[in-house]
Amino acid sequence: MSNGFLRQALNALQKQSRRRTSRRVNQWFKWLSPGLSIKRWLLISVGGVLLASLGFAISIKLTPIFWIIALLKSLLGFIADILPYYVSGPIVLLFGLLLLLWGQSRTVGSITEAFRLEGDAELVDVLLAHRRLYRGPKIVVIGGGTGLSTLLRGLKSYSANITAIVTVADDGGSSGRLRREIGVLPPGDIRNCLAALADEEKLLTELFQYRFRAGDGLTGHSFGNLFLTALSDITGDLERAIAASSKVLAIRGQVLPATLSDVRLWAELADGRRIEGESKITEAGGSIVKIGCIPENPPGLPAAIKAIKEADYIIMGPGSLYTSVIPNLLVTEIKDAIAASAVPRIYICNIMTQPGETQGYSVADHIKAIDNACGKPLFNAVLVHKTCPTARALIRYAQQNSYPVFLDREAISDLGRRIVSANVMHEDENGCVRHDSERLARELFRWYSKAQDGK
Repeated sequence: MSNGFLRQALNALQKQSRRRTSRRVNQWFKWLSPGLSIKRWLLISVGGVLLASLGFAISIKLTPIFWIIALLKSLLGFIADILPYYVSGPIVLLFGLLLLLWGQSRTVGSITEAFRLEGDAELVDVLLAHRRLYRGPKIVVIGGGTGLSTLLRGLKSYSANITAIVTVADDGGSSGRLRREIGVLPPGDIRNCLAALADEEKLLTELFQYRFRAGDGLTGHSFGNLFLTALSDITGDLERAIAASSKVLAIRGQVLPATLSDVRLWAELADGRRIEGESKITEAGGSIVKIGCIPENPPGLPAAIKAIKEADYIIMGPGSLYTSVIPNLLVTEIKDAIAASAVPRIYICNIMTQPGETQGYSVADHIKAIDNACGKPLFNAVLVHKTCPTARALIRYAQQNSYPVFLDREAISDLGRRIVSANVMHEDENGCVRHDSERLARELFRWYSKAQDGK
């Protein structure tokens, strides 16, 4: 019985050892993967050792080298007498390579230990992921509200070259209070995008999104809004404040306001009313026939215009049509830069209609609203969700006068847009419907790859 137990223990140890060895060998070979620029430096290091040895030999007039060479000659001659050259040569070569790999693996192990990566992540895996992300396409995403931040959470797994262009027309909640009391541009949507692009800095992200629940004057404010407001005052403008916050959160990509002008939205309703203020437009509950902003032609942020011109892929939405997406396009320079771009451009249509903005709208109505506001078509495809929410979700939204956006294929075809239909919805246990960030990003990159192949 004891012999059987020992045999089982030895077998288990051998299997564990084999697993560890194969995993270690796997990690070694990952360092030779394309793109890490390790192989070239390894060869340069070996060449450096050989040249240094040669230089040392020359500097001492070859006297010790002569004896070493003679000794090696005798040793190799002795080995050759015992073993033929086609056996002894590969053995010596293999021994040299093993020494080299051993030395390099110990060096890499020391570096990895110094970095002390969290969890089970290996340094080589982190470097490979970093190189892949920073070689990703240059993506510009235009919008605002929760829809934009949801999309960014998914996109950052595919590319680190992301530019989020965010509306600054918000005048409600914490952002609206800071705008009225201090005179800063609204930081709320920008804060959400920074948190969405943060590179897994969980504690800092939670701090940035923390909302005060008590305190005279603090209730309702988020820490990130106050942080951006303070930095705006210290650095001189919101653009510099965002750049500083981006470093603190180690975000993948950049977040830019569409303009640094103090923009106020206005809307004309079908009943003749003219409503001013982003938050008041939705509250008015009418049918919007025209939308604009004060000042009429705000200057676009130069960095945002540059990002659009250099983009490989432009995405608009998702988000409130009239108060999140279109406000960015009211900046003439942004609208013109998108229209002049020849890269794939796609609009993500909302899943449900929004009371006070898009009640009764179909997908084609969303497209027409953007075309009418801009005076020209800005995108060549529209992404729509292809399945219907559950009955529980439909009942919940019907109570708020909100319904699934109808897909009218013929009307969209007449507008010259391609339909990208996919299952990109997430429905929680309460029947709340949102875009699923991972599915949405996957479908967007799938379409982008097809569009690139079709060029």
